[in-house]
Amino acid sequence: MSDNTLSFKEMCARFEVTPRTLRYYEYIELLQPQREGRARFYGPREVARMTLILRGRRFGFSLEEIRQWLLIYQTEGTVPQLEAWIEMADRQLGALDRQQQELAHTIDDLRALRQEAAALLSQQKS
Repeated sequence: MSDNTLSFKEMCARFEVTPRTLRYYEYIELLQPQREGRARFYGPREVARMTLILRGRRFGFSLEEIRQWLLIYQTEGTVPQLEAWIEMADRQLGALDRQQQELAHTIDDLRALRQEAAALLSQQKS
């Protein structure tokens, strides 16, 4: 293999994923490594795809959404993929904003209950 390919083990180490994760991404056709016998080798394309996959997961996209988005590039090209990305990002930003608001409300509720409990405890000790 060439110098710009990674072995299975190197790919796992580089992206800090388990072998099971890497095999699963291959199984669901997110990655398509080159094969030599039983050995797998990951070139620049697969490294770039893995970077996008992990970034997409961090942003909260499902693996199926990521797979469909990557497929757009293969079948339709860059412009449709970028249009799809903007739509996906807008949808996910809305969901994350809602989660942030819910979390802020939950934190406020917990603080208020904690203050009530602390005040009650203070009264009990007096």
